[in-house]
Amino acid sequence: EVSTDDPETAFCTLANREELNPEEGSIHHCLYQFTRNETLTETNKLLCDVCTQRRCRPKNNIKSEKKYVYTNAKKQMLISLAPPILTLHLKRFQHAGFNLRKVNRHIKFPEVIDLAPFCTAKCKNVAEGNTKVLYSLYGVVEHSGTMRSGHYTAYVKMRAMNNHLPDLVLRGQSQALETEPVKGQWFHISDTHVQPVSVSQVLSSQAYLLFYERLL
Repeated sequence: EVSTDDPETAFCTLANREELNPEEGSIHHCLYQFTRNETLTETNKLLCDVCTQRRCRPKNNIKSEKKYVYTNAKKQMLISLAPPILTLHLKRFQHAGFNLRKVNRHIKFPEVIDLAPFCTAKCKNVAEGNTKVLYSLYGVVEHSGTMRSGHYTAYVKMRAMNNHLPDLVLRGQSQALETEPVKGQWFHISDTHVQPVSVSQVLSSQAYLLFYERLL
C-alpha cells in the first residue's frame, strides 16, 4: 500500500521508541529490530515514478527514451492496526553453511507487553490520546529437539473470558481499562499430560510461538 503521509510524521510511532532501550535477547529487542528505520541505497534504491515521469517528458518535440529513475529512500515496518490477538513467531533457526541449525537461545518475554513503540502514530483502532497498546500473555508453544526431530509442548493460561474481545473483533475498538495481566492458572500440556505450573516456569521456557490478548 502506497502511503502519502506527511514525511515529518510518516516515521513517528505511538510511543517514543527511543526511550525503550530494549535488552538484547528479549522480545522487545526483536520487535525493535524488526521495526527499525532502514535506509535504501545502491542496489536497494526505490523506483520513483514521479522522477521517471519528469525525466521522460519530451523536450523540443523530440521523443525521449524512457529511463527509470531510482532514488535513495527510507523504509520502516510499523503496525497500523492493533490486532485483538497478537501472535509472535520467533525464528528458531539459522544457516550454518548449507545446513540449518536450531537456535536454542532463551528469548525473554513479559506477561504484559506494550506495542505502542512499534505502532504508527495514526494506528487505526487506538483511541486518540492513548499512548499504550497493552497485551496479556495467555499461551506459549515450545519446541524441544533439533531441526530434524523434536517435540512440541504448550503452556496455556486458564482464565476468565475477556468480555472486551468481541468489541475488538467486530468494531475494532476497546473500552477495556485493565493494565494488569489477566488472572488465571497456567498449565503445561504435553500430549495427554497436563499439569499446573508457575508463571516463572512459563517465562523461562524456550518460546517458539507467543500468544497475547489485547487489554488496552
